[in-house]
Amino acid sequence: MSSQHAPAQDAAQRGEEILAVFDTAFGELLAADPAAFRVKFRKMAASAFAFYRGTACLFYRDLEAAGEKDGGPYLDERTGRVWIHGDLHAENFGTYMDATGRLIFNVNDFDEAYVGPFTWDLKRFAASVALIGYAKALSDEQITALVRTYAAAYRARIQALASGAKDHEVPPFSLDTAEGPLLDALRDARSLTRFSLLDSMTEIRDFERRFSAGGGSVELDAATRYKVLAAFDGYLETLPESSLDRPDSYRVKDVVGRRGIGIGSAGLPSYNILLEGNSDALENDVVIYMKQAQTPAVSRHITDAKVREYFQHEGHRTVISQRALQDHADPWLGWTELDGAGQLVAEISPYAVDLDWSDIDDPEEIAAVVADLGRATATMHAAADDESGHSLVPFSTERAIDAAIAADEDGFAELLVDFAHAYGARARADHQVFVDLFRNGRIPGL
Repeated sequence: MSSQHAPAQDAAQRGEEILAVFDTAFGELLAADPAAFRVKFRKMAASAFAFYRGTACLFYRDLEAAGEKDGGPYLDERTGRVWIHGDLHAENFGTYMDATGRLIFNVNDFDEAYVGPFTWDLKRFAASVALIGYAKALSDEQITALVRTYAAAYRARIQALASGAKDHEVPPFSLDTAEGPLLDALRDARSLTRFSLLDSMTEIRDFERRFSAGGGSVELDAATRYKVLAAFDGYLETLPESSLDRPDSYRVKDVVGRRGIGIGSAGLPSYNILLEGNSDALENDVVIYMKQAQTPAVSRHITDAKVREYFQHEGHRTVISQRALQDHADPWLGWTELDGAGQLVAEISPYAVDLDWSDIDDPEEIAAVVADLGRATATMHAAADDESGHSLVPFSTERAIDAAIAADEDGFAELLVDFAHAYGARARADHQVFVDLFRNGRIPGL
């Protein structure tokens, strides 16, 4: 992965590679909804980082082409098959309200989660740091320092967890423990309310709450509504027994289709369902979404049959992965099927605030945030193992990763630094190739 921009003939060849990867990853969905992909691609055209966010499919194709499909540094029969996030970049972190009622800052968006090499998560994050650093005009030396900071924080947290650190020694990022921009995000989340969310999406009609018209809502015909409600009944069977105690919480008040899905889910059918919530009070109503789950990009490069056979469908994979990787996950998180396709179901949370990098410009503050994200990554990897209640990864992830890094401490950070610079440059060059393909009408189906 050269750190230099490709010459014209190489750019043309790379363009064909990008088109081939896009056809495999997006072809069917693009054919079904070209308008959604025009929106997705225009967002991706805005910056190299936006392009990188939307092209996990290209990232994993490049890792395989570089010879990493069958192993690599720090990978063995255990560390090569742990639960990974699959799309770990610097903007996939934010706040959520966990099942115990605590506001937590951690990794979010588990649509791409799968089982694979732990280093793939770290490399994807490291390259995103290089892209953010470049966009903020940081020098190569400053970017190197940031990636080393991330590696050191990840290493220290994995080592602590592998050594049996107690919960109070490695607490989650909460209102009591977070600092800087992470604490700002948590405080912003705390200022949000369920009523404000409901007010933005619904209205009171005939003494009952219903979805408002417009704003991306699509009224459903009777047949579609029936199918969605039948799928909802199937979803209820996948919720943990401890999820909700009040049967009326599940009463459906309204259902609508949705338009305007973000970069990662363009073209995927989606529905919003309005539920009674934990009391008869209208301000406690709950909105959940049901969307067709996607095939994770990394899965096309993992050949382990045991992994593939473990999941009923992509909705089941997404939920099981999130429950493994995230402590005390959303109690509304579940799966179902609709028209033969796996669906992900979860609450549209009033308390979700993404990490905002736009005002994080001071190098010392950036370094502090990157260190925290390294700790969060390690905690996520450590959560999903033999103690998480799933049989797919039947060993202690943190001890396996700790032993692998310990075998070559000095090379760990340098592996990520070299990759960050090389792939960051590759992504910047690819972004320009993509923009030229898009604006010149070279992407089939658009």
